[in-house]
Amino acid sequence: MKARGLLLLLLSSFILAASAQAGTVHGTVKNATKSAPAAGVELTLLQLQGGMQPVAETKSDAQGNFTFENPGLGQMPMLVRATYRGVHFHQPVPPGSSTVTVEVFEPTKDTKGIHYGTRVVIFQPGGASLLVGEEYAVRNDTAPPQAYYRADGNFELQIPEGATLQQAAAWGPSAMPVNQTTLNRGKNKYAIAFAFRPGENGVRLSYQLPYTGDAASLRLFSVYPAEHLLLVAPPGVDLRGEGVTAAGAEQGMNVYNAEAPATGKGLLLQLSGQGTAPPAKASASGGEAADAGAAEDTSKIQMTPTRLDALKWPLVGGFAGIFALGALFLMRKTAPAGMDTRVPAEKPTAGRKHAAPPPHLAEADAHVSANLEAIKDTLFRLELRRQAGTISEEEYARERAKIEKTMRDIVRG
Repeated sequence: MKARGLLLLLLSSFILAASAQAGTVHGTVKNATKSAPAAGVELTLLQLQGGMQPVAETKSDAQGNFTFENPGLGQMPMLVRATYRGVHFHQPVPPGSSTVTVEVFEPTKDTKGIHYGTRVVIFQPGGASLLVGEEYAVRNDTAPPQAYYRADGNFELQIPEGATLQQAAAWGPSAMPVNQTTLNRGKNKYAIAFAFRPGENGVRLSYQLPYTGDAASLRLFSVYPAEHLLLVAPPGVDLRGEGVTAAGAEQGMNVYNAEAPATGKGLLLQLSGQGTAPPAKASASGGEAADAGAAEDTSKIQMTPTRLDALKWPLVGGFAGIFALGALFLMRKTAPAGMDTRVPAEKPTAGRKHAAPPPHLAEADAHVSANLEAIKDTLFRLELRRQAGTISEEEYARERAKIEKTMRDIVRG
């Protein structure tokens, strides 16, 4: 009963807060390199609906504080962009938020401390075209913390011969993908200028290739020395290449391990057959939710295969719906498998005695807390998709009903 009451109370507070705080958000800009408030930073409030439209502007005061007032605040997902020393830093403002902290960093062109982790390539045939999506994990371990950035391009992309680039996006630790303008570096080569903040970052791109006769050969090039290379394709697609080995299936998608080619060299792959990625499954129980968001030019999103999600960086599974419209989405980072989410017993203070809660109540409370966060996160992503116009009212109602059913199931316990 305690857990049920806590769940209902917190959910009610969350809904009421979203309504009560509509229209105003107070924020602070912090220079995370210097661990000090950042004064005089230009700030822009962006409305995601309609393609990241600026709706208000201001500057931080001497203490780094600022305030935005807009009818959309509290009602729909929005984004704050801070421009510091010519570099953009973004911070999401989800519905119900009344405060926000925006971190800016001193920029650096030094690649020391920049590491390239896993690269994932996902293939989706679509008739006479082969849609390909790639994601790169980029970690910034600079000390003191700085933003790795070059205005002339600090992340290079190379797509296979004959491919047509669709879109590129990048995100920082806030996990909000932002579409990037690509800089042409010659035949099949491009670059983006993005501030990689300390922590986990990522780059995502999509391109299209001819798929004549339900088959294609392509060569993947490596610009950076990725630690791991994973290939993903739907059932019905035969994927082969030197050093490519099957690694099982996750949520209906076939996963392959491959040895990352040396920098400047390519990995020849051959694909044949048609196949379709499985539909997304929405679930907010057990701490795993169908998460989706929108940045610019968005469409449907699908669930991340669990094995790939364990890599701890935003990864989209089944890129078919995304690439159809060149969409790029915000993805939520899930807790690593095996993480202990139990609530620790309260320590007694001097002169007072506290009885530890019964084990079953402590476990119930921990279960409620974990599921509450998943439900809130799922609601946020669902509302973001609705506001961005990437989901129909019928789909919205259906997904909302699934979330409400999950809430009732948790309460019944």
